[in-house]
Amino acid sequence: MRKTILLYGVAMAVLIGILKAIEYRFLIRDISTELAVGLVAVLFAALGVWAGRKLTRTRVVVSHPDFTLDETQLRRLGISKREYEVLELISEGLSNQEIADKLFVSVSTVKTHSSNLFIKLDARRRTQAIQRAKELRLLP
Repeated sequence: MRKTILLYGVAMAVLIGILKAIEYRFLIRDISTELAVGLVAVLFAALGVWAGRKLTRTRVVVSHPDFTLDETQLRRLGISKREYEVLELISEGLSNQEIADKLFVSVSTVKTHSSNLFIKLDARRRTQAIQRAKELRLLP
C-alpha cells in the first residue's frame, strides 16, 4: 500500500510538472508574442511621432542683428507688404503651396505675387530674386 501511494505521488508530481512545463511554454510563447506586438506598436508610435514633428515643425528664422531693412528701396521698387511677405517666405525655401497655406491665399495668388516680384527685382528665378533682394538690403 505504501508503494502504491508513493507511485501515485510520483506520477502526480511528474504529471503536474509536465502540465506546468506546458503551461510555462505557452505562457512564454504568449509573452513573446505580446512582446513582439508591443515592440511593433512602440516602433510605429515612435515613427508616428517623428513624422508628425517633421510635418508640423515650424521653421526657425535666424535673426540678423546687423540687418536693417531698406524701406526706401521697397517704396522705390513698389513692393507691397504682401509681396514682401512672399519674398521672405521664398527666401526661407518654401514652395508656392506652403506659402499659400501660410498666408491663407491661393497658389495662383502666390504665383502672381512671385511674378510681380520677379519683374520688380529684374529676376527670372527665385534664386535671382533672393540674391537681388539681398543686394538691395531687402533681405538679410
